Amino acid sequence: MNEVVLTLFLVVALFAFLGSGVWVALSLLGVGWLGLALFTSAPVGQVLATTVWGASNSWALAALPLFIWMGEILFRSRLSEDMFAGLAPWMSRLPGRLLHVNVIGCGIFAAVSGSSAATAATIGKMSIPELQKRGYDPLMTIGTLAGSGTLGLLIPPSIILIVYGVAIEESIARLFIAGVLPGVLLVSLFMGFIMVWALVNKSKVPPAEPSLPLRDKLRRTLGLMPVVLLIAGVIGSIYAGIASPTDAAAVGVALALLIAWVSGSLTWQSFVDGLMGATRTSCMIAFILAGAAFLTVAMGFTGIPAKLATWIGAFGLSKYELLAALTVFFVVLGCFLDGISVVVLTTAVIMPMVEQAGIDRIWFGVYLVLVVEMSQITPPVGFNLFVLQGLTGKNILYVARAALPFFLLLVLAVILVTAFPGIATYLPDAMMG
Repeated sequence: MNEVVLTLFLVVALFAFLGSGVWVALSLLGVGWLGLALFTSAPVGQVLATTVWGASNSWALAALPLFIWMGEILFRSRLSEDMFAGLAPWMSRLPGRLLHVNVIGCGIFAAVSGSSAATAATIGKMSIPELQKRGYDPLMTIGTLAGSGTLGLLIPPSIILIVYGVAIEESIARLFIAGVLPGVLLVSLFMGFIMVWALVNKSKVPPAEPSLPLRDKLRRTLGLMPVVLLIAGVIGSIYAGIASPTDAAAVGVALALLIAWVSGSLTWQSFVDGLMGATRTSCMIAFILAGAAFLTVAMGFTGIPAKLATWIGAFGLSKYELLAALTVFFVVLGCFLDGISVVVLTTAVIMPMVEQAGIDRIWFGVYLVLVVEMSQITPPVGFNLFVLQGLTGKNILYVARAALPFFLLLVLAVILVTAFPGIATYLPDAMMG
């Protein structure tokens, strides 16, 4: 059968499964099964058994549930309250004042959560009432949360970077290091935009609150120190080569439990809730990864990825034209699927084209996460927008309008990382060779 017709058939089958409400993992397994059973002579049952076992039996994947559990523990601790109290006194003199707490707070929580939705929800629950009470512009309050919440996908330990690394068998540690400078770039872009907006719209920024004595500022900041030390310990041990991502994640869970216990927020109920929440999320991701691995092998048997790469190569697209087309493709796909599903669903088909175009795999992982971040706040159907709609009760179009400037800043970040690839590749090359 013609490869184009076969590809269209499988794509239609996938969207039929997804549109009918079938789980993403089962949809991937179903499409892989159809591809093998109808268009190859491979033994479907044996391929399914060996592939699912191989995808699940991965030591690198063990870091995933541990990092998710660490985030769940801290999600149920007093972290968000301590974060606002510790950051607010230092932000009050910057143009935009406490709006910067959203950006820095999301950046810190992203480093212990790895989840975009959890980051936006946790910081939003804490900051929205505080900023509303002080009279900050609601549009900008929601916009800063929508944009900064996406940092959970990029700043290590990023769950999506772990998934991408497992899917393409790339070093998780190198991917984590690659995400650092792009994460700093995004934080800088967001804070710079807030400052410019505040200087142009002075009437929309409340007057500065009375300044606290230095001693009080430092006392409030002490509440942040346990989490900052946790982040430094977990990520620093990976970068220093002392621990693998899995070892560091286990240490992170132990330290997170200790922080929650010392802060008085660790109860038996919160421990069980955190453990069950991490179990549900981890099982969902592992199931999706197993389905994606089976689909990848099935596509290999049909020969679609290689032939599709050759077909696209015949168009003579330059590297930048290919990236522009992929950006549109990922943003559209991200309107319908969560970020992890986008990554595992497309990796098998996309990577042959990427490698043929001579694009660095580590750099492409950072690019992919940035584009998936864009899809999380793509008006009007990005996932983070629905999270914030639930928190604020605002119309989804209002939330989308608030997020639009930050969507454009993410577009700018993608352009900068593409124009200056060293932003993503310098640290991995310098620290790990």
